[in-house]
Amino acid sequence: MRLYHGSNVDIDVIDLSKSRPGKDFGRGFYLSADKLQAIEMAESKVAFLGGEPIVTEFEFDDSILSSGQLKFKTFESYSEEWAKFVYDNRENFSDTPIHNYDIIYGPIANDKVGAQIRNFKNGSIDLDELMRRIKYLKGITFQYYFGTEAAVKFLHRL
Repeated sequence: MRLYHGSNVDIDVIDLSKSRPGKDFGRGFYLSADKLQAIEMAESKVAFLGGEPIVTEFEFDDSILSSGQLKFKTFESYSEEWAKFVYDNRENFSDTPIHNYDIIYGPIANDKVGAQIRNFKNGSIDLDELMRRIKYLKGITFQYYFGTEAAVKFLHRL
């Protein structure tokens, strides 16, 4: 499987220590199976940080996900479990992850979803209302999170 990482820098070697905490699934390396989505992410990074949009392509043998060698979690769509998981990860700015998964696949909390998570965080809506609001959002996109060195070693730059 081909996976893409959009950024404003070329990624020659994945260095998890450069990953920022407080992300959807925690501190890690994020990729997409959709090249256009990676291009959009690269353009977004450039808009905030400058530089040039760069998409780095990786090969990943996804049969490893069912081999039992790595701890893998998947979220097929927006769900209460996903919302709580993203909320908890976005609140964690420490170097200690709140989970022990090597790889996670699930929806991205884009700007629209992120706004609703902030409403939940500040107490203006409850969890039921959060789920109602994100249930009908259009344009759900997915991401892969690689959060450990054990997982990253299965990504091969093309």
